[in-house]
Amino acid sequence: MQAHLYVVRHPSAGLLFVQLLGVLLYPWMEDTPMSRALFGAFGLVVLGLALHVVKRSSAQTWVAVVLALMVLSLSVLDQLMAAASLQVLISLVEALFYLYAAVSLIIYMNADHRATTDELFAAGATFTLLAWAFAHLYTFCQLLLPGSFGALIDPQAARSWMELLFLSFTTLSGVGLGDIIPLTPMARALVMIEEFVGVMYLALVVSRLIALTVIKR
Repeated sequence: MQAHLYVVRHPSAGLLFVQLLGVLLYPWMEDTPMSRALFGAFGLVVLGLALHVVKRSSAQTWVAVVLALMVLSLSVLDQLMAAASLQVLISLVEALFYLYAAVSLIIYMNADHRATTDELFAAGATFTLLAWAFAHLYTFCQLLLPGSFGALIDPQAARSWMELLFLSFTTLSGVGLGDIIPLTPMARALVMIEEFVGVMYLALVVSRLIALTVIKR
């Protein structure tokens, strides 16, 4: 009960927890016969939480609602009639949704001159939203241009969702573990853009929250 009330007061904490939980659960989902259905179900949970968090921010919510409805409709359609073109479109729309959600949270964190507990959780949730967004962009790139990403193990195979999410997290954080690499010009361009976004996010958003926390103390 107390945990539920805490999440209600700090919805960004709930979103952050669920996305980090997804990082732990995705490897177990990938090897199951119902992997697509499980990915879709978990993705809808993240989608709903992200939409709830965006609605509390200062950004207009109708764009997020439209994008979320598009993702939901396309996902249902994909379950009924799987097609490569649908998966390409879903990846692009999901990337746009998570990017918009991340921008909305950044606006929310910069709306005042104090760092609240929810805003600190929002900093972590925004990082995961950006990582998810670029992972979907990498998926879009791979579907559009097969062979866009290589790896040390089974280099000719298409990279899984977990591999692309791993690439996104390492790129965004600046760790740069290089066992998965972009091979095509479009893939390398996306990686460079994510590297820039990661540096700017830490320099402009996270550093500001830390400074406001120190000033408050």
